Amino acid sequence: MSTQPIRFFHRGAVVEVHDVHPTRSVLDWLREDAHCTGTKEGCNEGDCGACTVVIGELPEHTDAPESAVRGLSLRTVNACIQFLPTLHGKALFTVEDIKQLALDADPAPAQEMPAVAALAKPATQLHPVQQAMVDCHGSQCGFCTPGFVMSLWSTYEKHGACGTQPSRQQLADDLSGNLCRCTGYRPILDAGQRMFDLPQVQLNTAPVVAALQALREDEQTFTYAGLNPRLRSDRFFAPRTLQALATLRAEHPQARMLAGSTDVGLWVNKMFRDLGDILFVGDVDELKVVREQDGAQGRELYIGAGASLTSAWTALVQRWPALEDVWLRFASLPIRNAGTMGGNVANGSPIGDSPPILMGLDAQIELRKADRVRRMPLEDFYIDYMKNHLEAGEFVQGLSIPLSMLSHQVRGYKISKRFDCDISALCAGFSIAVEGDVVRDVRLAYGGMAATVRRAKHAESALLGKPWTHDNVSAAKAALVQDYQPLTDMRASADYRLQVAQNLLQRFWLETRTEHPLPSEETSVFSVMPHVTAATAPAGVRTANSLTQGA
Repeated sequence: MSTQPIRFFHRGAVVEVHDVHPTRSVLDWLREDAHCTGTKEGCNEGDCGACTVVIGELPEHTDAPESAVRGLSLRTVNACIQFLPTLHGKALFTVEDIKQLALDADPAPAQEMPAVAALAKPATQLHPVQQAMVDCHGSQCGFCTPGFVMSLWSTYEKHGACGTQPSRQQLADDLSGNLCRCTGYRPILDAGQRMFDLPQVQLNTAPVVAALQALREDEQTFTYAGLNPRLRSDRFFAPRTLQALATLRAEHPQARMLAGSTDVGLWVNKMFRDLGDILFVGDVDELKVVREQDGAQGRELYIGAGASLTSAWTALVQRWPALEDVWLRFASLPIRNAGTMGGNVANGSPIGDSPPILMGLDAQIELRKADRVRRMPLEDFYIDYMKNHLEAGEFVQGLSIPLSMLSHQVRGYKISKRFDCDISALCAGFSIAVEGDVVRDVRLAYGGMAATVRRAKHAESALLGKPWTHDNVSAAKAALVQDYQPLTDMRASADYRLQVAQNLLQRFWLETRTEHPLPSEETSVFSVMPHVTAATAPAGVRTANSLTQGA
């Protein structure tokens, strides 16, 4: 079996790694093999952000090329759930790197340095992000600090590239994946604003770009093999083309498909599962497309299965702005940067946040097996709990949403115990088209209410062809009892779920009724928070979430 070393750019040079298992995490390699212990381990499941690192890629191989910083696309991810072979051909930046950037930088002329910065400048030079954390007392125990610093550094580089500065709320959005248990967020947000007042230190991307270009030459499918604890050789396949992926999937139907590793990584860390052979889709550029195109039923928005959650949701919010609330609360920024909408849908979790929204938008799922491509309504894809219609050797290729849904009123609602970065107790995706006062079309989809995400067909029947009135909405709310028999678990009781599901339908009517609908400023907390949206983003900054850091 032909195998290659894992090669990536780290600490100013290309690193080659040979003797690790394919599921060894980036975090474990950093701390135990590379002895870069600045990156910390907290939860080991992608929740706390202590292990946040930044991945650099060539923009032509990402789904957000316009957000590149001087020829390099940067995104924050959680090192604890990223497998080391996924770094092949990329660049890895940690807190040790940005300290070196400060040491290598030419000092700013004295006359250009703000007086307060000159007074605060320590004998050992720190990067402006680190120095701002010191100046603003943004660290107490210090355990979470490197993760915060890396998230802030990504923000610093992106805003520095386009000459902007984030608002305080935008900084809070960027730090949604970083948890502080002792200092509190006020001084950390202070540091996020302060870092732009200090002498600027920029990443020199030229050597990184040159190294990554060299790594991409003359290589189609990357294949790596390593022994697992049972002394069996497991393989990691990373094809570069869609055709190569389809061929490999047909040849290895039992291989574990891997995209962003935001769920599969937990199978290894928390469940100690043996994955066997892995087929990684993250290097297939053709799967990262997000575009409008002609489909069998007219114009559609097509989202490739490898497009990141960041890019996929940005495209949805640009077309249906009312979805911004649920998008801003979808996981954390590092999770959205790594995870894919295709993976979120293929996973089949009944509490996944993408499927109910997509069902509300009448989405279809596109499946491929070798050279055969087929489509079906997303609502028909799920059979039972974590079971779907995928055949052996088949994989999710993309998702499509008819642009005829632009004529509908659309809403998405997420209910969870924490406001940011939490798993839903239930999530709802609604759409309705009303002519005069009569409901012409309606789609009501819920997650968290059954073994699969599914539509509320009885409630829809209570509304279709009838006036969009309070009385008919009350009948639809009563019909939800026939559609769902939710369970009680650690996130919510069955009675709570049913009551909230009914309340959300009432809210939907209040927001879309034909007379005096409630404006967004009366129903959305985000309407009074200065987030960057699709309508207000400066050139080069992706939306919907503050920076929404590319790819």
